[in-house]
Amino acid sequence: MASEGTSTVPRMGSFKRSLLGYRRSDVDAALASRDARNWALERDAQEVLARCRESDEAAAQAEQELGSLSAMVIEREREIRGLLARLNEANERHDRNVASLESVSARLEEIQAQARGQATRIRMKALREAVEVGRRAQELSEAQAGAAGLTAGRSNGNGNGHAEPSARDVFEGLVKVEIGPLDDFSQLVGFEDAAGQIGATSEISVERFSEGRATLSMRLSEPTDLLHELEQRSPLDFRVRRTADDNVVLDIDDEAGPDQRAA
Repeated sequence: MASEGTSTVPRMGSFKRSLLGYRRSDVDAALASRDARNWALERDAQEVLARCRESDEAAAQAEQELGSLSAMVIEREREIRGLLARLNEANERHDRNVASLESVSARLEEIQAQARGQATRIRMKALREAVEVGRRAQELSEAQAGAAGLTAGRSNGNGNGHAEPSARDVFEGLVKVEIGPLDDFSQLVGFEDAAGQIGATSEISVERFSEGRATLSMRLSEPTDLLHELEQRSPLDFRVRRTADDNVVLDIDDEAGPDQRAA
């Protein structure tokens, strides 16, 4: 049977023949060469086999590392999906909170608008009432002043026994007027308005109001018969207790009727 591959044994024709056959030295040399080549081939085969085994081990280790890396990648993907889900939930919650805040802000703006409107209506109502009260007080003061003028015209004096002005009745500059007892603050307001209607009055203010008595500070721009002017305009009947150069003390007439004691 023919052998496969290239033969390592020299062809028989290459051996020199001797008397009894081929030379033994040539045959031994050929066999030795064949054995050496066989050993070299076996060594190379063992090295290749060792390298194959190392390659298999490296491949197995690489496959094991690949499996570990794959597991890590899968775990990271799972964590990423969880984080994305929580992020989406947080975004939705934030959107709901923003919508709620916008609704609350809109409601607050509506309430503020209503409050501003209500405050404006209250101020307008108070202003109208104040104007009406002032108008009525002015009408009452004018009516009382007219009645006092008629009474003074029919008599040579006035209701308080004050006839022609004397030097002590004429005031100019800063004057303190104390009056009382007053039943309530509205009487003080009425008296202050009456004093403010005097033509020479440039400034007037309430300095003190305590225990039913009030002190007003008046500045008169010209010499004025202050008591006469107050009697003509004041809605209250009073008696003069004391006068000085820069102050007057008046007492409310206790015998005055309710209409005269009202502001």
